[in-house]
Amino acid sequence: MYAEPDISTIGALIGDPARAAILSALLGGRALPASELAYRAHVTPQTASGHLAKLVDGGLLKVRRSGRHRYYELKNAEVASVLEALARISPPPQPRAKHHSEEHENLCFARTCYDHLAGKVGVALTQRLVGKGLLAANEQAFSLTEAGARWLEYWQLDEGQLRKGRRMFARACLDWSERQDHLAGALGAALTNRLFERGWIARLPGTRAVRLTDIGRAGFQREFGIDVERL
Repeated sequence: MYAEPDISTIGALIGDPARAAILSALLGGRALPASELAYRAHVTPQTASGHLAKLVDGGLLKVRRSGRHRYYELKNAEVASVLEALARISPPPQPRAKHHSEEHENLCFARTCYDHLAGKVGVALTQRLVGKGLLAANEQAFSLTEAGARWLEYWQLDEGQLRKGRRMFARACLDWSERQDHLAGALGAALTNRLFERGWIARLPGTRAVRLTDIGRAGFQREFGIDVERL
């Protein structure tokens, strides 16, 4: 056993309910202050500070300083991928109040999975990109077709730039709520960022769920033939 990686250490870090809540809050891809993370985890600021220190020391989080403030975020996409995988094998939530049920429904409809779009909308978008012949589905990834390369230019996304670096270009990420793949990797992140820039999607406060704006609903119908009202 001593020759194998010590997964128990990471398991213990993630296994604490408060730390799990902190990590889940950061799956939205944004850096958040300790005060908000304490609120999300339902613990005091002092308790949250101890949990955050352990998560940073354990290599799951990184911290950015802005003046006197500290903002915490997941260390990288690899950590997010592990958390998303755990969500797929975890028991479903048991909403204790109406607003908890509404939040769960919002997450299932559309959310950010670290830095790419997930939920019903993310899966529908991915399926339509494949259906329109812009992406070709492989076992654990997607490949870009010639039509897809032209589409990237139309959307002003630089394929060459996206292929630089160590991150996979177009990864298939199994959605925990839909049990189908959505688009991740550098392409998934760039496309989601473009949707935010165009004002098609907007974040819902206090959660990683996103909503589609009126412009976005019209855009999804026009560009991809997706009627989001029927998802």
